[in-house]
Amino acid sequence: MEKSIKLAVTGKGGAGKTTVASLLCKAFSDKGYSVLAVDADPDANLASALGFPEDIKITPLVEMKELIEERTGAKPGSIGSFFKLNPKVDDLPEKLWKEKDGIKLLLMGTVKQGGGGCICPESTMLKNMIQNLLLFRKEAVIMDMEAGIEHLGRATAQAVERLIVVVEPGKRSIETALKIKELADDIKLTKISLVANKVRNEHDRCFFEDNTRGMDVIGYLPFEDSIRKADMERCSPWTFSPGSLEAVRKMVEKLIQD
Repeated sequence: MEKSIKLAVTGKGGAGKTTVASLLCKAFSDKGYSVLAVDADPDANLASALGFPEDIKITPLVEMKELIEERTGAKPGSIGSFFKLNPKVDDLPEKLWKEKDGIKLLLMGTVKQGGGGCICPESTMLKNMIQNLLLFRKEAVIMDMEAGIEHLGRATAQAVERLIVVVEPGKRSIETALKIKELADDIKLTKISLVANKVRNEHDRCFFEDNTRGMDVIGYLPFEDSIRKADMERCSPWTFSPGSLEAVRKMVEKLIQD
C-alpha cells in the first residue's frame, strides 16, 4: 500500500512557512514517501527553497490559458459565461509537475481578476485541482499556502490530515495563527499544529509557551543565518542548515505517529 499524508502549511508572511514546507518535503522524501510539493502561494518561492535551478521554468496552473479553456470550455477571465464546474484534472499532475531529487513540484498560481473567490474558469480549475490532489493522490502532498486557508473549502478540508501554521516570535504572527485557527474551525479542519520558527533563545521559547493559548506546538526551529544564506544562493535550506532538517525530521516522526 502506498504511503499517503496530506499537509497544508500556512502562516503570516515572513514567518518562514516556505522554508518549513521545503524541509517537510525533504524529511518525508528521506523517510521513503513519494512527495508532491504544491505551491499555492501567490508569492511562489517553493521552487527556490527546494533548490530548483532558475532555468527550470514552471508555469502556474492558472496561467495555462489554453489548457483551462480546453478543460472548462471557456476562456480564462470570462466571468458570467457557461463553463464546466467539474473539469477533468486527474491526468494533469503527471503532465505538469517538475521533479528534482525525488520531489515533484506543482505551481498553482492565483486568480487576480475579481479576487480569489471569483466564479471563473481559472478559479474553478484551481479548486478542482487542489481537491483532486488532497482527496485522491496516494502520496505525501505538502501544500505551501498563502497566509490563510482560502484554497481550502469544506470538501477538501476533511482530506487535510493536519494544518501546519508557522509562527515566529511576535504578537502579530501569533494573532495570524489564531485567526487561521478560527477559519479552520469554521470548515471543520480540527487538527492544527504550530511550528515555532526563528527561536533565538529561551526567552523566545517562553514567549511561544505563554502566547499560543494551548495550541499544539509540534516543534521549534532555531534562528540561523545559514537559512538566509541558502535563500541568497538559491539553495535548499538543508544545504547550509542540516540541524534544521534534523529538527523537522523529529516533527515528521510525530506527524506519522499521530
